[in-house]
Amino acid sequence: MSKFVILDRDGVVNEDSYAYIKSPDEWVPIPGSLEAISLLTRGGFRVVILTNQSGIARGLFDLATLEGIHQKMRDAVESAGGQIEEIFFCPHGPEDGCGCRKPEPGLFHAFAEKYQVDLRSVPAVGDSFRDVQAAQAAGAQPILVETGKGMRTLARHPDLDLPIFPNLYAAAQYILFNAD
Repeated sequence: MSKFVILDRDGVVNEDSYAYIKSPDEWVPIPGSLEAISLLTRGGFRVVILTNQSGIARGLFDLATLEGIHQKMRDAVESAGGQIEEIFFCPHGPEDGCGCRKPEPGLFHAFAEKYQVDLRSVPAVGDSFRDVQAAQAAGAQPILVETGKGMRTLARHPDLDLPIFPNLYAAAQYILFNAD
């Protein structure tokens, strides 16, 4: 049986920006994140990215640019010895009322349906409260990292009862140590 781990993109794998990541040149990995994905891959996990990308709905970039950003990420991960199984993204804006934009669990359900996965056994690493909410709503195991919006999330929600780590590498070590 395959083991999966779900990662948010911006703020977990790469540096986040309030101005959005709008081009491959703006995509910069967080130190240790590529090595973390490599560690998870070598540990037998299939890594899946679930990410809100409202910059598309906002007209900041198009699907071809998003694919370019994702190709740069895949290439960087592969150069570090890791692999990304698939990237699921929500292109909608906050006012669109879709079910796939986190904190809604639609991306989680799309992943679970495609791969026939019971989400209760899947760790989901994010940096924002909406990542935590989506994972909880889908029945996955939320993990928070302090990179990206993580410290702000902790300041606003100091009572979160879930594993919290300084970065993806520390979270990956925890996931590997606690894997069944």
